Amino acid sequence: MTQNQNFIKDLIHQAKKAGASSADAVMLASTSVGVQVRNGQPEELERSETKTVGLRVFIDKRSATISTTDLHKDNIEKLVEQAISMAKILPEDPFSGLPEPSSKPCIDPKELDLYDASERSTQEMLEQAKQTEAAALEVQGVTNSMGGSCGYGKTEMILANSHDFFGTYARTSHSLSACVLAGTGTEMQRDYDYHSTVHLNDLENAKVIGRSAGEKAVAKLNPTKPKTGILPIIFDPRVANSILGHLAGALNGYAIARGTSFLKNDMGNLIFPENITIIDQPYLVKGLASRPFDVEGLYPEELKLVDQGKIANWLLDSRTASQLGLVSNGHATRGPSSPPSPTTTNLYMKAGTQTPIKLMADIKEGIYITEMIGSSVNMVTGDYSRGASGFMIRDGQLAEPVMEFTLASTLREMFSQLHVANDLKFRYNTNSPTLRIDAMSVAGN
Repeated sequence: MTQNQNFIKDLIHQAKKAGASSADAVMLASTSVGVQVRNGQPEELERSETKTVGLRVFIDKRSATISTTDLHKDNIEKLVEQAISMAKILPEDPFSGLPEPSSKPCIDPKELDLYDASERSTQEMLEQAKQTEAAALEVQGVTNSMGGSCGYGKTEMILANSHDFFGTYARTSHSLSACVLAGTGTEMQRDYDYHSTVHLNDLENAKVIGRSAGEKAVAKLNPTKPKTGILPIIFDPRVANSILGHLAGALNGYAIARGTSFLKNDMGNLIFPENITIIDQPYLVKGLASRPFDVEGLYPEELKLVDQGKIANWLLDSRTASQLGLVSNGHATRGPSSPPSPTTTNLYMKAGTQTPIKLMADIKEGIYITEMIGSSVNMVTGDYSRGASGFMIRDGQLAEPVMEFTLASTLREMFSQLHVANDLKFRYNTNSPTLRIDAMSVAGN
């Protein structure tokens, strides 16, 4: 057993010895390396290594959380003493406490393939960033660069609690990005592309990412404002996932328990078209947000949040589950200094059968959205209003770029009108195919 693992186990032992009725502790040890170049010259080089421990103690229905970066063994007694003292003076919470141990079988972290031992040298990362930026600058019409970046990260998580749970796993990440400008003066337009993967070999080619960033920026030149009206809207996958993010917020157990979600009374109700299924999959191999257990030592469930159009599950940790008279589905997350709360892992909408081209083929006039700006989304009422930019759709084809307009509707109306393309790719934590909504208010000219 490693020194880190012994520290965590000793922490739990000492907390129980000092009077805690139960306790859990989490350690996050991370390494992060990032480089950035601009116009071919190194502009930023950062490397950080952090190791933080969070201890949570319970004295009956009182609890306190404390964190530290001082991992000397001599610090354990002091840390425990502070946590116990805090818990004694905090008010009781009838829903607090560690969950009962999971009855599900444990998944071996190795099966998720979340760790890649490959690590590039700083020089290799600089070269990758330079290649990404250079490919973007080669695109005709690109006039300046905001930089090319290359990143690497490694995180080890160790979790233990007084219910005899002990687990550890590590994950890695590799990333490349470019952001460039096209045009001149006040007519300049900016755009970007990036890719992040668990394994280095899965990362897109630097030239592909750079060229994509350059082409996106050039395509936005000479934009106009669309006319105000009611139009069909197509969401590109890189912004369509924001709609899933709003859904996840509305189905979060914390919001449901507090009564602050517009979907709080809709369990089992048909909210989407019947061909829509939305899944949270914690066990996706090489998934950017996959994990073998949650921060309460429970093994997460694959959840159908929406099953054939109907709301099927909330996202729950043990506290929100207790408030709702339910059982946690293993979706708790926390930082070392904060208590658990529910969250998604790899969230996605199942693909449809139509290509994106067919999805917009019958649109005489509409808008294809590529970027969202700002946010005014009221999760209590579901009212939706966001700035956007993209391209007009005319007779089923992409036309001139448009920007400086606002999309408005309600999330309930948007969900009920969704049409789904067949181009799902697992590129982010939250993934969606191209989406179509038949009618949204557009505030432009």
